Amino acid sequence: MNEENKVPVINADPEYGLTSAEASLRAEKGLANKPTVKTGRTEGQIIRENVCTFFNLVFVIMAVALFLAGSSIVNMTFMVIVIINAIIGCFQEIRAKRAVDKLSLLSAHTVKTLRDGKLTEIRFDELVRDDIVLYGPGDQISADGVLRDGHIYVNESLLTGEADAVEKHPGDPLLSGSFVVTGSGKMQLTRVGDEAFATKLALEAKKNPRAARSEMMRSLDLLIRFIGIALVPIGLLLFYNQYKSQNLGLQASAEATVAALVGMIPEGLYLLTSIALAVSSLKLTQKRVLVQDMHCVETLARVDVLCVDKTGTITEPVMQVEDVLPLSHQAPEYLEEIIVNLYGDEDPENETARALQALFPGKPTWKKNMEIPFSSDYKWKGAVFADTGAFVVGAPDAILGNFFPEISKTANHWSSLGYRVLLIAAYEGTPQPGKLFASQLHPEALVLMTNRIRPEAPETFSFFAKQGVTIKVISGDTPATVSDVARRAGIQNADRYIDTGVLETDKDFLQAAEAYTVFGRVTPDKKKRLIWAMKQKKHTVAMTGDGVNDVLAMKAADCGIAMAGGAQAASQIAQLVLLDADFSAMPSIVDEGRRVINNIQRAAALFLVKNILSLFLALIAVLADWPYPFAPINLSLISALTIGVPSFFLALEPNYERVKGRFIVSVLRQAFPGGLTNIIMVVTAQIVLGILGAPMAQVQTICTAILAVTGLLVLLSASKPFDKFRLFIWVMMAIALVFSFLFLGGILQLQSVSLANLPVLGILLVATPPVYWALRRLFDLGDRVVANIRNRQ
Repeated sequence: MNEENKVPVINADPEYGLTSAEASLRAEKGLANKPTVKTGRTEGQIIRENVCTFFNLVFVIMAVALFLAGSSIVNMTFMVIVIINAIIGCFQEIRAKRAVDKLSLLSAHTVKTLRDGKLTEIRFDELVRDDIVLYGPGDQISADGVLRDGHIYVNESLLTGEADAVEKHPGDPLLSGSFVVTGSGKMQLTRVGDEAFATKLALEAKKNPRAARSEMMRSLDLLIRFIGIALVPIGLLLFYNQYKSQNLGLQASAEATVAALVGMIPEGLYLLTSIALAVSSLKLTQKRVLVQDMHCVETLARVDVLCVDKTGTITEPVMQVEDVLPLSHQAPEYLEEIIVNLYGDEDPENETARALQALFPGKPTWKKNMEIPFSSDYKWKGAVFADTGAFVVGAPDAILGNFFPEISKTANHWSSLGYRVLLIAAYEGTPQPGKLFASQLHPEALVLMTNRIRPEAPETFSFFAKQGVTIKVISGDTPATVSDVARRAGIQNADRYIDTGVLETDKDFLQAAEAYTVFGRVTPDKKKRLIWAMKQKKHTVAMTGDGVNDVLAMKAADCGIAMAGGAQAASQIAQLVLLDADFSAMPSIVDEGRRVINNIQRAAALFLVKNILSLFLALIAVLADWPYPFAPINLSLISALTIGVPSFFLALEPNYERVKGRFIVSVLRQAFPGGLTNIIMVVTAQIVLGILGAPMAQVQTICTAILAVTGLLVLLSASKPFDKFRLFIWVMMAIALVFSFLFLGGILQLQSVSLANLPVLGILLVATPPVYWALRRLFDLGDRVVANIRNRQ
């Protein structure tokens, strides 16, 4: 604030703006629109989050405890894995961040501002306080300020939650984060950077970082929190048991306790998840897809409903006028004059205006007294001229209502053939938004317009149909027009369409969301309500859009996907931005999300098998007063060859099935057969070998062999369906385990099994696969029973 006081606020000339010197002075004094609040993590934060974790601290404490107890350095090899994990995590996440940041810079939106009396485009973060900025339909307001010239309607729903457009006149305040719906004007910036309203909201949002976390990340947080709480009491109880009850001595007790705790910690799972999401963001970036929220990758994997707009998604954004059909006895030249005077003196506010300007490029000659900007709510625009009166242009049904049935019938006929139909009408008096009177209307002409269907659209929609993703088309056009376009684009059930004008109650929307494919005459608020209804039906919904009228729906969807080149507000609110505005990229984007999350779930099951064993075995050791049968190096070996190395490769494999169910439930369901197999077989080995009086070193080796076999069985299940690469990974892990037992026993604390205990080892290893497969079948039977109960309900 002290810096601000050195640069007085001025009343900038809305026709000239700041001088270059004035702008430079404000930038030097810290009055540029550069918030210090960062929406993403810095590289320093990434390094700290990968290095300074709770579990890394636990690992360090355990390594120190082993060192003080006089244990071999071999038992501290888990620290090597921890260090490698941290290095890989930092490298991959920083690499992905730099790629995304670079793409963000290239795609940063620009704004029109006046400097030295000249109109120039600069990046939004190069604006300074007191700049005069020009805003039009679809532009998102970059900083707080005051409207100095013009007449606009702004939507502040992203800030206030209120969907109604707010009318603004010169002197009215404008808040950053809102966006222009209709009209255009010049604004003087008064608060920039950290002082802007939207920046303060972002700062508040950062105080609750878990709010935006995905279901998978929340599940991992819960799992890690549970393990973190359980570690301390279980570790203390186990150490007491091994040291006091078992009289194993300080070194052996410390090794047993550390082995149990190492086994309980999913040391690579959280890292693998973070890396997989970061690498996925990097891959999408290379496809010219800007990932603005990394957690949306998981959402993409679960999407089962994709909502699309007609214009810009199914069809190309550029429109063209096909014909003008007169409805009165006025000469064609008069109709051309109406269009020129309605559209010729302004920047086109949408593709409709751009197409009409292209066909009728003349200069206005009528004096305009008043203008009513187009709005998606009432679906027309109008103007009042000094000598010729008022005219309106827009959707025939929105203007005519239930009157002029013959004209409505003609308009509906052309709509059913796939045309967008506009009505031009003269109006007696001053038209009011949403309050046109039929007795004052005089229809002049129908304008037929078309969008060409994107060549790649049919193939794209065919992909989604095969993948079980339902397409919903939500458009402001007439239902018949949208239905015809959807049919030609190959969208299934395109003949099921409805005019959302008949939808009023929540019950109406809930029923329509399931029953229909095409929704016509949709206002921005009703788009949002349709998304809400689909989510109420337990669908995971993605919404694509490029216009101001899509913003509310994109915000309400589980994942908003914007087409670059559309409204700035749409790109700002979306989690993903298609920088080439290429809808055909959607299949590869969805596939990437599915691949990542499916592989994370598969890898997570491998990790949790070990965690389940270690947790329950530690409890059994405490309650049954048994020695813990593993050294830390034993579990490090199993973790590396049946979890760490294969999970890294499996995480890169293609796997494009739609993700279903809750993450933690699915993962535990896949992990429990292996975890229970380990518990049953290890406890059986301890009982039998205890009866036979086998030394602890023999017990340790045989139990480790059981873990190796079970680990390979679980890896076998996780690798299905097999291909050459997965088979190669599985065989190499099996060979590595056999090699470790045969030739690295001294290093890995694996003693050769005596002849007396060889039969026990053989029986236990042969029995392990049948136990595992039996448990899998038992869990499969349980799944079917639960599914049948749910179906009956």
